[in-house]
Amino acid sequence: MRRCSGRRLSAALLVLVLGTGACSADGLAEYLGSVIWADADPAFGGFSGIDVAADGASFLALSDRATLWRGRILRDREGRMTGAEALGHDLLHDAEGAPLRGYLTDSEGLALAEDGSIYVSFEGLARVVRYPSAGAASEPLPRPEAFKAMQSNASLEALAIGPDGTLYTLPERSGGQAVPFPVWRFRGGVWDQPFEVPRDGNWLPVGADIGPDGRFYLLERDFWGLLGFLSRARRFDLTEAGLAGETLLFETAARVHDNLEGIAVWRDGAGDIRLTLIADNNFRGFQRNEIAEYRVRD
Repeated sequence: MRRCSGRRLSAALLVLVLGTGACSADGLAEYLGSVIWADADPAFGGFSGIDVAADGASFLALSDRATLWRGRILRDREGRMTGAEALGHDLLHDAEGAPLRGYLTDSEGLALAEDGSIYVSFEGLARVVRYPSAGAASEPLPRPEAFKAMQSNASLEALAIGPDGTLYTLPERSGGQAVPFPVWRFRGGVWDQPFEVPRDGNWLPVGADIGPDGRFYLLERDFWGLLGFLSRARRFDLTEAGLAGETLLFETAARVHDNLEGIAVWRDGAGDIRLTLIADNNFRGFQRNEIAEYRVRD
């Protein structure tokens, strides 16, 4: 499988000067554009998860400060994004119905079930919880011993749900460059760790989704300091034995996008797979709440 040029540092410097576009792999992912999502509310920002409705317009976005935002993507006649607007937000609560505070607030992964319930993964205190609806009290899932040993601020970054309600999550850090990322699965009321994602250099998983094609989509990033963030997405066949059929959908040089952390996979009116990605601006004025979109044609 072809990847972007091996001279990545030179490419990143060129992006800084010329602002060139994304580099895609094997022609599978076509970059459709980006918009900046803005709102004056001081709680707005830090987005690490997104879920897009089947209409390609309505969406939910998760801030890492324990707020869940409703929004709408504006599109032209060709279905390309022209803007986005915020429609309000809800606080995330604990099991007693009180708003989350302190180290309990680092919400990272977002997954919506068929029945409308909302699942959120956290990387401060590593855990996954269910919300029957936005603004409701949480229903914590069981917490395996392995979650308790995960590195703070680098644990359950990505969360995905299958059509049967099975949850998949994995940490942002594996413990070493030669150590694969464990994929944890929750079904039938219990957690297991049936397979893993091999680690590839400095690439770290930050978002995941199960597409309408039943495949596992993984968003990853690399950070080059002042040069900014690199982003890529891979797709896998999801089997009982593990992940197979790896396909690189796109890989960018530095500063093509901001800090992309959330991914939503859906099918547009033409039958093509869309990847809608959202960036975490870390509540910093020099970063962007970017929403980017790619189209995958097999």
